[in-house]
Amino acid sequence: MKLLVTGGAGYVGSVCAARLLEAGHEVVVLDDLSTGHEDAVPAGARFIRGDIAEVIGDVLAEGFDGVLHFAAKSLVGESMQDPGKYWTGNVLTAIRLLDAMKEHGTPKLVFSSTAATYGEPREVPIPETAPTAPTNTYGATKLAIDHAITSYAAAHGLAATSLRYFNVAGAYGSIGERHATETHLIPLVLQVALGQREHISIYGEDWPTEDGTCVRDYIHVLDLADAHLLALENATAGEHRIYNLGNGTGFSVKQVIDTCREVTGHPIPAVVAPRRAGDPAVLVASAERARADLGWKPERADITGIVRDAWEFTRARHEA
Repeated sequence: MKLLVTGGAGYVGSVCAARLLEAGHEVVVLDDLSTGHEDAVPAGARFIRGDIAEVIGDVLAEGFDGVLHFAAKSLVGESMQDPGKYWTGNVLTAIRLLDAMKEHGTPKLVFSSTAATYGEPREVPIPETAPTAPTNTYGATKLAIDHAITSYAAAHGLAATSLRYFNVAGAYGSIGERHATETHLIPLVLQVALGQREHISIYGEDWPTEDGTCVRDYIHVLDLADAHLLALENATAGEHRIYNLGNGTGFSVKQVIDTCREVTGHPIPAVVAPRRAGDPAVLVASAERARADLGWKPERADITGIVRDAWEFTRARHEA
């Protein structure tokens, strides 16, 4: 298939583009490089630099069999401070993508969504039937896009799948996580090991969990990319399917820090800080529907392996 990967210069999008190429597909990456990196675009993919909202019609006019949509603004804090940037950058861009797909007859869409659409969950692990009540603008924009996709699938026969997940980690060879503004736990802890930070902050150690720190779901970026390929293969015309992805158990903040200490051999000082408003104690997704429908299951669920891959990538870039 000839496939367009929007946001394919970013962390998850670039790994997915690499896996698509390995599966024998023709891949075109479209990215404005506002947060992505051109050197992350895998060899073998054609790269187009541009604003998706402005150029998507011209790009899809070439003729494509499907789109995998990763491009998004994704900083929760920023989304609350500058919501217009997120409603425009996420929702308006997605609508223009959907309209261009309709105009040019692009039949399949896989949307990289987020479990932030659920907000503070009433049950854990979180099933797809859980109420959607996002607590931040970022999650709200992703949910709005999901609603739009449902409408377009019903009205225009689009074969669409949304994948919702929490924390992505690990690396795939030379492709890994490197954000200008880093908010994710594992890369932040590894920055301490490299001497780029003095310590890692633990936001509360009195949560109702086994060790008192928050528990979060982690998924290896390669498992996540493989889920996108399976979603593409199983998409059905006129349907919009939604799947949650995750390990199903989760790891606490202290478990992650201890694992990073073990893998890096660095003491990694940790400082307990006050709880952050809006932080649920446990966020873990149920992937049972994805397992049943797509045949997907995480093959790299061990937190030690996830951290080791992330550390090898991070250290290699630091020493380069």
